[in-house]
Amino acid sequence: MLDRNESEKREYEILSEYAAKARDSKGRRRAEGQCAYRTVFQRDRDRIIHAKAFRRLMHKTQVFLAPEGDHFRTRLTHTLEVSQIARSIARALRLNEDLTEAIALGHDLGHTPFGHIGENALALRHEGGFRHNVQSLRVVDVLESNDTRRGMNLTAEVRDGILHHTGMGIPMTLEGRVVKTADRIAYINHDIDDALRSGVIAAADLPAGPTTLLGATTTQRIDSLIRDMIESSDGKADILQSEAHCAAMNELRGFLFENVYLNKRVKEDGGRDIDEIIFGLYDYYLAHPEELPIEYAKLLSDESGPAEIVKDHIASMTDRFARETWTGLR
Repeated sequence: MLDRNESEKREYEILSEYAAKARDSKGRRRAEGQCAYRTVFQRDRDRIIHAKAFRRLMHKTQVFLAPEGDHFRTRLTHTLEVSQIARSIARALRLNEDLTEAIALGHDLGHTPFGHIGENALALRHEGGFRHNVQSLRVVDVLESNDTRRGMNLTAEVRDGILHHTGMGIPMTLEGRVVKTADRIAYINHDIDDALRSGVIAAADLPAGPTTLLGATTTQRIDSLIRDMIESSDGKADILQSEAHCAAMNELRGFLFENVYLNKRVKEDGGRDIDEIIFGLYDYYLAHPEELPIEYAKLLSDESGPAEIVKDHIASMTDRFARETWTGLR
């Protein structure tokens, strides 16, 4: 049997000197016993996969609110695609795949229903604003609890990678930095794919420079960006991209914001009432906190206050549940 001690030993024999090692983890917020056969990062991955918040990603919008067809991404499929890209890079660089996978699987647990529109609406309504990476950390630290444990009690490395997968912060581990870039590689290329499928854009609309460098298809672009990251980072104490590939990726990202994420058709197609739903739910539960589900009502004595708990409840909702709940309350 390959027990935990043997797995930890093999990490020192196989992984890069720059890889995070399970035995060297900075630990959990609350001490707990070790598993006989899984490393701490493997346990974190398993806890995330079995979480209710992870399952709900299946029914949360990625970009398109009311797509016609079965092939558009959800938050869950996006998460799995990020995990695959990140693991491919981590394996080639001899980094810790278990840590990489745990961060990738947990990075979007705090996303709202209704994609970017829902996130913007909740950020406007909640006095403290809303950032999905901060909410993802709150999910794993507080909200995803059971009878014996508050939160998932994940390792510091996974928590750090989840918090810093977006924004200006830099993850403490190379594995976290891999996920940060893999997230962008995934959503840029897959959102382009979905936008083409929906007819919001045409292939001819894509900027010529990036497609010439990276490739004309989703597969070609992802492969080109992965190869560039591996070659640029090999033997380095950081995760890097070449200047040309980084510029091409950022140009595609800018194109998406201008032509897809802020596109009037995308914002209105099936989502004209999103602000009404999010604002209405927030105001209702803030006025009637006693009607919150029991798992959230139990947190009302928390130092965060009722507004924070109302925000937690709404952010946890799937698209369908948010619509049905608001319809029932009106």
